[in-house]
Amino acid sequence: MEVVFIQDVPNKARAGEVRRVPDGYARNYLLPKGFAEIATPEVLKRIHKITAVGDEIRVRETAIMEELAGALNDQTITLTARVTPTGRYYGAITSTHIAMELSEQTSREVDRRVVEISEPIREPGEYDVLLRLSTEVTATIHVNADVEE
Repeated sequence: MEVVFIQDVPNKARAGEVRRVPDGYARNYLLPKGFAEIATPEVLKRIHKITAVGDEIRVRETAIMEELAGALNDQTITLTARVTPTGRYYGAITSTHIAMELSEQTSREVDRRVVEISEPIREPGEYDVLLRLSTEVTATIHVNADVEE
């Protein structure tokens, strides 16, 4: 099915792009959520306006994310957890734990999906974690994983 994206969809398309997508993806996700419309001649006539609105929203969101990146960049957070006799954590420190701690420290909502770690932290130590706030904006934070006393 050919659709025109009304909003940016990360890793898929930007607003105003015409793409062929699987029928089920369009019917079950893109169309009900308002991310896209079926590519009809009427919608294709409005494509320039859709692209302009998408660009304007993207510029606004990028400015907000750059401000957040400035506040978060090089920030250090400390997380603690219980360890086994072998020195590994009983559970693990995940992106959810990191996002919650960042939200508490900065008084801003940080979504767990912006925290990019290849695998959960399972041992105490110091780690650098990348935050991908948008497609163009990233920040790096330092995580100190300590032993819970």
